This record gives sequence, structure tokens and C-alpha cells, in this order.
Amino acid sequence: MTTAIATEKIYELEGQILEACSCKAPCPCWIGDDPDGGYCDSFVAYHIDQGKIQGVDVSGLTLVKIVYIPGNVLAGGWKAVVYIDSNSTPEQQQLLEKVFNGELGGAIADVANLVSDVLDVRVAPIEYNIENGRGTIKIGDVLVSEMEPYRGPDGSPTKMIDSIFSTIPGSPAYIAKASVHRVDLPEFNLIWDYTGRNAIQGLFRFEHS
Repeated sequence: MTTAIATEKIYELEGQILEACSCKAPCPCWIGDDPDGGYCDSFVAYHIDQGKIQGVDVSGLTLVKIVYIPGNVLAGGWKAVVYIDSNSTPEQQQLLEKVFNGELGGAIADVANLVSDVLDVRVAPIEYNIENGRGTIKIGDVLVSEMEPYRGPDGSPTKMIDSIFSTIPGSPAYIAKASVHRVDLPEFNLIWDYTGRNAIQGLFRFEHS
């Protein structure tokens, strides 16, 4: 009689995302069309409600990618500045960076591989909150955004599923609109200020063995 030996997953993460971009809602990138204006100014914030990476608990931490997408989202060539929650330890920071830069594989790597140039990785306080369907995020003077999902007749958020592109592969996305979406990173020529443009909220579960 043989006994199966359970192997610990490389990572197992559950949480929420907030994302906003320069396109009008809904964003054409998610169905594979070119972004409005031919490029996309965007960010995506992953907040981990609970999870482990290589056995290390990373629950409660947030990672944000501020990105410039020069053309069709699937063509890659993105430029990104990464912010990691300052509540994390150096070990947690290193592991979060490995997961979200694709080094540890899995579905997250499919999105990470679209980034061709990571301009910088920084550690900073990140304020992240979703309450009554409204999402807010703030990183000092660098990033601020507020968003509210579109809703169906019964009041539930409008969902998008099975899209050709997703920052939360395998999970439905809630289409939203950002009343505020502002980024100020002049050292990388990432400066923008949008009102009433596309936003996405969602829940994710990522795991990889």
C-alpha cells in the first residue's frame, strides 16, 4: 500500500484587485482590441486577503503595478513601476516580487510576461479599501484612485467573464468607472489624471504547485 505525499504549493493566494486605465469603459483591452488612443495608462493593485508563498504568510499585503502599455495589450512591451506594501518584511517583499514578476510561474506569469521593462521596484505605504462596492487606493502623492462598479437590475456588480485578456485569469471581473485616477511619477514620464474612465474590480484565487 502506498501513501500519497502532499506537496506544498509554491504559492496560494486569495484576494481582491483594483484596476483603472485611460480607456473609456468598458476597456477594449480585455476583449483583445487596441486601447483607446492607441496606448493605455494603467495600474493594477493586488490585495492579498490570505495566502502563502513558499510557505511564508503574505496575508494582508498589497502589490501595485503602475504601467504604460504602448499598444495592443497582448503584444506586450509594457513598462512598469512596482510598489510593494511597506507593512511587509524583506523576505515577504522578495517573494511577492518573484510571484508577480512571473518567476514562480502559474497564471500570474502569463500577465507578468507582458512587462518588458520594470523601471523600478519600491516599498511604500499603500492604502487599499473596498467598502460597499466602492474601491479606493492611495500611495502617497504617487497614486490615487476611487472607483464604483456598474450594477445590474438587482444591484449586483456587472460581470465580465471568459475575456481573452485578464489581470485575474480564471475569475470574473466587475466592470467599474473611476471617478478619480491620478498618477504622478515624473521621473519615469508616468503622469496622468483621468476622470470617469474604465476601472475593474474583482476577486482572485491564484495557486501553483
